[in-house]
Amino acid sequence: MKYGKLGALGAAAVLVLSACSGSATTPPAASSGSGASSAPVGSAPASSGGAVTPGAWCVGGTVKIGTELPMSGGETANGVPTENGVELLVAQVNAAGGVAGCKLATNVQDDALNGVHDPQTGAKNMQTLVADASVMGVVGPFNSGVAEAEIPISNGAGLLMCSPANTANAVTQPPDGDQYRSAHPDKISYIRTATPDSIQGPSAADYLYKDLGKTSVYIIDDTETFGVGVGDSFEAEFKKLGGTVVKRDSAPKSTTDYTPLFTAAAAMNPQGVYLAGTTPTGMGLALKQGRTVSGMETIPFVGPDGVADLGPGGTQGATITIAGAAAANVYGTVGAAHDLASGSTFVADYTAKFGGAPGAYSAAAYACAQIIVASLTKAAATATDLASAREGVRANAVNSANTFTTALGTLSFDKYGDNTKPFISFYKTDMTAAGGKGDWVFVKQESFTDPNAP
Repeated sequence: MKYGKLGALGAAAVLVLSACSGSATTPPAASSGSGASSAPVGSAPASSGGAVTPGAWCVGGTVKIGTELPMSGGETANGVPTENGVELLVAQVNAAGGVAGCKLATNVQDDALNGVHDPQTGAKNMQTLVADASVMGVVGPFNSGVAEAEIPISNGAGLLMCSPANTANAVTQPPDGDQYRSAHPDKISYIRTATPDSIQGPSAADYLYKDLGKTSVYIIDDTETFGVGVGDSFEAEFKKLGGTVVKRDSAPKSTTDYTPLFTAAAAMNPQGVYLAGTTPTGMGLALKQGRTVSGMETIPFVGPDGVADLGPGGTQGATITIAGAAAANVYGTVGAAHDLASGSTFVADYTAKFGGAPGAYSAAAYACAQIIVASLTKAAATATDLASAREGVRANAVNSANTFTTALGTLSFDKYGDNTKPFISFYKTDMTAAGGKGDWVFVKQESFTDPNAP
């Protein structure tokens, strides 16, 4: 997949944060014009000041933002920090007076089944969220395979979904994306702040080949939508650069012994390994077992955001926790910006509220919630009931003419729901960090464009 770099921020770049006392800042009123929020990035758009009587649309004085994420078992390191981003925004909005006099709450759904994300559980959760008339929009899901099961449901009901983490091309881009919005093809209900795999896979290939200087690689995927897709785009770009893929295997999440696969691959002397999938679907165990094979002990392993979860050692379900010492010399990509917009207080606010650093997609989920709140603020001006408010949120958020000021910067979406300013952030493991427990450290971020995207 041909792709182009728009620009880069070096490893020395740091988050630009305003002074923060540990409490959420009180922002000014949200714009009621173009659909964009005028609040400072990293803070929540608020009501116009003073006591506001909610309109008739706000039944019971409270409306909700739904979250549909994997929240338990091996997925905890992914879902919980992401959902926390939404909870932070909701708390800030309520502290600032709510939206047009209406308070916010969350409807939290967990799509993990036996500790691993499950599309059918996600589909049932989306039915639950659709049936809750007070849900104005949904942040999620985390996994692209779950999105494939959920988008037709939200599209049929006209309920906005904003995913902070889905990266599979197929969920948005035609021709594959068309099947998921067949109920209302001209009224999409799904947007995502994350960068698609048509960029994430090639960017990892570029990093392994150019930055790390490795010319041969072994690829293993988890057979799922995300893993296969990102593996395909990685493989195509690595070969285009002149690299050699010595072997590629597919192993489902039910696999318990990866050593025979790595043993066969090691005989071909790869200089690196690409783990195309997620830690909960086997890539964490694959990393741990792969390192025990002669020839694989120290070569770089590279993974997408399903592996680079940014959870330090000791975090339930995190890659470093699962792999232990085998997590040394591992690199990863995340389909979102690390360096947040100038003036953002998000990291400081998150740390103060939850007592730890954000996860890989906490800020992206916060941005999704900001978009929902900004759209609700505008919709509230003309809404007559919950249904019209929900539709107003959807219509405003998916309108490609609108821009939104968020913790990630100014965002807009194309006609398929893709972020028009995609970023990739690069990380590596440092096993001396987090008091010797190991952690991910930031390397650099780059902005990309995909000329082959529709």
